[in-house]
Amino acid sequence: VGWQFEDLIRRNAEHNDCIIFSLEELSLHQQEIEKLEHIDKWCRDLKILYLQNNLIGKIENVSRLKKLEYLNLALNNIEKIENLEGCERLTKLDLTVNFIGELSSIKTLQHNIHLKELFLVGNPCTDFDGYRQFVVATLQQLKWLDGKEIERSERIQALQNYPVIEQQVREQENAYCLKRAKDKEEAQRKLQEEHEDEDKRKRSNPGFDGRWYTDINATLPSSLESNHLQAPEIQEEEHNKKKLDENEDNLEFWNKPSLFTPESRLETLRHIEKQRKKQEKLSERKKKVKPPRILITEDGKALNVNELEFSLKDDEKRNQIILDLAVYRYMDTSLIDVDVQPMYVRVLVKGKPFQLVLPAEVKPDSSSAKRSQTTGHLVICMPKVEEIITGGRQTFKPMKTTLDSGKEQTSSRSKRIEKLEVDPSKRSFPDVTNIVQEKKHTPRRLGSEPKIIPSEEDPDFEDNPEVPPLI
Repeated sequence: VGWQFEDLIRRNAEHNDCIIFSLEELSLHQQEIEKLEHIDKWCRDLKILYLQNNLIGKIENVSRLKKLEYLNLALNNIEKIENLEGCERLTKLDLTVNFIGELSSIKTLQHNIHLKELFLVGNPCTDFDGYRQFVVATLQQLKWLDGKEIERSERIQALQNYPVIEQQVREQENAYCLKRAKDKEEAQRKLQEEHEDEDKRKRSNPGFDGRWYTDINATLPSSLESNHLQAPEIQEEEHNKKKLDENEDNLEFWNKPSLFTPESRLETLRHIEKQRKKQEKLSERKKKVKPPRILITEDGKALNVNELEFSLKDDEKRNQIILDLAVYRYMDTSLIDVDVQPMYVRVLVKGKPFQLVLPAEVKPDSSSAKRSQTTGHLVICMPKVEEIITGGRQTFKPMKTTLDSGKEQTSSRSKRIEKLEVDPSKRSFPDVTNIVQEKKHTPRRLGSEPKIIPSEEDPDFEDNPEVPPLI
């Protein structure tokens, strides 16, 4: 517990570079602290200490804070003022909304000669007859009580009536202490009964059907032996029933009337912690481990995995493909990993994959990735591989081979070379033979090779002898 409290103090000392021994101001409000420990050893130079809205039941371990000027303990479980004599420079003490019924305990503050402001509003002692007069007469160094200035005439009158007021206060204090002792006993009895009921509930519901099984094979219910498919349904029904009971218990707890006591505050905290732990366990059960994404199939085919917005542009002028990936603007670039492959690109954004199959083959070595300073988008430029036109990529369907496909010439196909020839008469394509004429040269083909024979049906056909035949 000590190291946890020290860690809590260090986390709240960020303004002092997490150095706690030289702290002058510390705020530990609303941290569910139940006990004060080690503060006067670790933070000797404290001047201001905020501890409001916790569950502190006793003022302790602050008496060595000689420089402490302001202590805020509002909204806690304190029942008595004590252990503040060593805080020599204490000027302001806030004990708003606690459970201080021993009003006579304020006499310990007579040693704090610099105390000017005291707040006790919201404590049971403020309902006592003569409360303010008793405090004003007891602590003559005070200037303000519960936010109201103490006049000189008020103090003179309180001192004159002090013997009578002190007797009234003591009687009311004793009556409150007796009532408080009974409340403690009642709270302890209820707590014990709740523990016993919970133990009985656990004993009566050891399994999903309320029975103990030492040998599951020997004592399995016959209904389950006959039909194994009923087990999940029964378990689900029991789970729903249990959940309904828990909801009813929770509703009953919050609707149950209770006194405003330190015990009730602690009980509420325990109940909230219990509900939170149940919720955490339930959420852990619901968490299912997601199977890893399949990026590449067994046969080596890349798949598209798109979880981010993107745009893919084919820049024909620069012969490249540009991928614009909508990465979060304020994400650190070190959390992004880019992998460009010839036929796909993969980007890991905080470990989450983005993969896209490219429409054309690219050069990974010449690719580049940049971040936009305005949008934060990732822009990947991937130069395309230069296209090489080969015979296998020709899309002209009407072709004329030098060999016929008859049954008579099937035996001679292996001896002769097949050559593809285009018949211009069968297509309406423009004449591509006269596009390039800068370099004129004679064909190197042997005269024995077959030449393209124009069709006699095309009257506009003109043969250019300088163009080599198509292969």
